[in-house]
Amino acid sequence: MCGRFAQYRGMRDYLRELDSEQEVIGLVGDEPIDRYNVAPSTQVQVLHSSAGGLVVAAVRWGWMPYWAKGKMPPPINARVEKVAESAYFRQIWPHRGLVAADGWFEWVKDEADPKHKQPYFIRLRDGAPCFFAAIGQYPQDGREPREGDGFVIITADAEGGMVDVHDRRPVVLAPELAREWLDPATTTPRAEQLVFYQGRPAEDFEWFKVGKEVGNVRNHGPRLVEAQP
Repeated sequence: MCGRFAQYRGMRDYLRELDSEQEVIGLVGDEPIDRYNVAPSTQVQVLHSSAGGLVVAAVRWGWMPYWAKGKMPPPINARVEKVAESAYFRQIWPHRGLVAADGWFEWVKDEADPKHKQPYFIRLRDGAPCFFAAIGQYPQDGREPREGDGFVIITADAEGGMVDVHDRRPVVLAPELAREWLDPATTTPRAEQLVFYQGRPAEDFEWFKVGKEVGNVRNHGPRLVEAQP
């Protein structure tokens, strides 16, 4: 699953890679976001479409429908195999978004240290930003976030091609497909096809060991994504 990721470039860098023709509204700047250890339940900069254009807004990572409140923590991910038909996510399935990121972390068993799993950082081989497919309930018209606002990242089976053969990974879309995912004109069947069949393949990525301090959400900084022997 995707339970921690990095979002450290400036939003303008992500938008340049996305190359959308929509007018951009919201939190845009050249200054680095500088988050190397993004954790669930925190506010994350997310892109989504509105009548006025492409919105960049801070949205809580995690969402649940009102009728599920208090039963469990809000999920942070949604399985691509079920999300389109799930009653749980029915309310937000039409509300597509993107999380622009520099990569994400996965943990695997460490034979040398069984009490502590070994984290890996996964990123695109060419160093470009990742665009995670997401769905959510977003702040409206620039207003303050509401209690029910939040988002989840759509995940797919890793298909044995990444760090842990049994694990899952976020659905990462190439820029042209990410634009299509955000486009309000994209039909629901086409949106389902995009995330189910057209996520970037495992061979587009590289991964390497990083320090175990990333396991503590209080730790931040570039050292968290530096390769370890």
